[in-house]
Parts: sequence; structure tokens; C-alpha cells
Amino acid sequence: MTPYGVYVHIPFCASRCDYCDFATWTDRGHLIDAYVDAVLVDLRRHSDAPAATSVFFGGGTPSLLPAESLVAILNGIDTTPGAEVTVECNPDSIDRNKLEQYAAAGVNRISLGVQSMRAHVLDALGRTHIPENVAKAVADARDVGIDRISLDLIYGTPGESFDDWKATLDDALALEPQHISAYALTVESGTPLGRRIASGGFPATDDDDQATKYELADDRLHAAGYRWYEISNWARPGEQCRHNILYWSSGDYLAIGCAAHGHRDGRRWWNVRTPERYIEAITTGRSPEAGAEELDGPARAEEALALALRMASGIDAGSSRGPIDEVIADLVAGGMVQRCAGDRIVLTRPGRLLATDVTARLLLAGVGTR
Repeated sequence: MTPYGVYVHIPFCASRCDYCDFATWTDRGHLIDAYVDAVLVDLRRHSDAPAATSVFFGGGTPSLLPAESLVAILNGIDTTPGAEVTVECNPDSIDRNKLEQYAAAGVNRISLGVQSMRAHVLDALGRTHIPENVAKAVADARDVGIDRISLDLIYGTPGESFDDWKATLDDALALEPQHISAYALTVESGTPLGRRIASGGFPATDDDDQATKYELADDRLHAAGYRWYEISNWARPGEQCRHNILYWSSGDYLAIGCAAHGHRDGRRWWNVRTPERYIEAITTGRSPEAGAEELDGPARAEEALALALRMASGIDAGSSRGPIDEVIADLVAGGMVQRCAGDRIVLTRPGRLLATDVTARLLLAGVGTR
């Protein structure tokens, strides 16, 4: 069965994190009902789409929706037997009652926005939840039968010490999730955190500090039985996020909701950014698309290589000789990639830390595009 995904964007939040520049709003709660209605109409417009092998509710804070509303959306999506259905949840806005309704409707995976297990680091990020709520959410999910649990972590926050990060990893591992994502903090200039750093109120993020913390995460997760399968993602065997693999393998997925991105057969599109414009487009019978692009052969090949190289399966570099082979040999000698079965190459850990540079060198040499 060819994988096919549905991404549903829920743009509502109770409060906005200080590092966030996503398409989310804290003052649009009055639009929730109209937005859910628009999403259901949009899904009906795509009734000819393949049955989804994975569904992902992202945001924003999907768990902020009334459970009945999220379930109504899920019921409007045609899924295959055994489809992976993930809901991103905030530890403060999820409870046992919601989780029970999720499980009854077919949700079988939740992704908890943890970020840190240290209160002062959460304060620096503008997060409102307390670490104790994470453990409660995990326990409640398991009690209602949602066994696939992922924790999202962020490292490199100003004021986060090495020991803080180590403690966050230890506390996260103690909950025994099936999956952990760990991302280096990216500071965007227009966010409250970005403005505080620019004004000197907070120190800037440090590349060396983030690299050290990435290495710690990789070591501790590996020792605990998790394996990296994408640069920022580790999982127990068989617990990789199938929906995200769809993205990294250049698969097809439907975009539902404002600001959502979709892809099919080399065509990428994105919807209007705000919930008001999305609701208006749907209710007036217009497409919510804000723009689109068609990827030609070379562009598709370059993107496919850049995405695939992020994964532990690596890329097929082919049996080319000359300049391409020289570049690969240099990267192997420099410890950035390693050769695997056949002509495949995979990023080493140092290569993962410098993945953008490695990708640029491979593309410049024509790897995978000739």
C-alpha cells in the first residue's frame, strides 16, 4: 500500500511560547466552531483522495479543541486499517476524558510538547506547563490504551546548563516513551525570545553548546535502546513516526487547515495563513490555497536527496566516478559520512551536526541529481 498522509493544522493556543513563530493564535478561540466546520467541508472536497495511512493533528495546540470537535474531524478522514493517527498535545490541555475520546475514535499516538523538565528553562521558553503534568499525561494516555507516546524536547535554551539538559533527558527516559524528538532551539528575530536576546537581556544560543547537548542526547538515548532514524528523532525499534517518514521520503500528503502544506506528485502547495481567511475561502466555495509550485526533475531530485540524507537509511550515491567520488571520499575521510551496503552513504554523528554543509557539498557535486 502506497503511504498517504493527511496533515490537519489546528492554529489555536491558550498562550504563545516566547520562541514560537508558527501560524498560531491565542485570541481566536471564538473561531473554533467555524474553523472545525470549514475543515470538515474541506475534507469533503477531497473525498477522492486515497485512504490515509497516517493522520497528524499539529499546530498550535490540537488538544485545546473540544474532544468532540477533534473526533469529528478524524471521522471525516478516510483511513486505512491500522493507520497511524497522531495528536500533538500540551500537557496542560490534555486530560483523561479527552484521551478516552481520542482512543475510542482511533487515535493511537500522541506527541507531548515537553521541551524541558526544568521549570526555569520552561520559563525562559515562555512555556506554561509544569513538569509534573507530563508524567500525568503519559500515565493517562497509557491507561486509556494509547501506548505510542512521543516526547518533544528542546535543547540549547539560554540559561539551560549541561546538567539541566541531562536531567531533562533522564526524566524523559524515566517515562519510557516509545519515541523522542530533540531539537536545537532556533531563535527567530520577531519572537519575544528573539527580541530579548537582541536587546542583551538573554545570551545568544551557542553552537558548541548545542552540539555538546546533541551528542549527550544521542549517547543517552542510544544507551537506553533508542536509535536515531532522522537527525532529530530517536525511537525504539518499530516505533518511528510513519507520518514524518512520509515527509522525509518525499511522499504525498494532504494539507487541511490554515497554513498547512501539502504535496502530491511533485506539486507542493500551502494554504492561506490565518484562520479567518481559511474559513472565508471554504465557506464561499473557493480554494484555500495561497500558493503552489511544481518541482521539475532536477529540483525534485535535489529535495529528495536533502530530505533522505537526514535519515539513518541514507542515500544511494550511485557508482559514479570522478568529481562525485572525490567529494564522497573527502567526506568519508573527514568523518562526515560512512559508506554502507552497496553505494549507500549515511551521515555520521559529526555529519549530522553539519548536515546542511554536507548536503550542499553533495548537491554541488551532483550526487543523486545526474
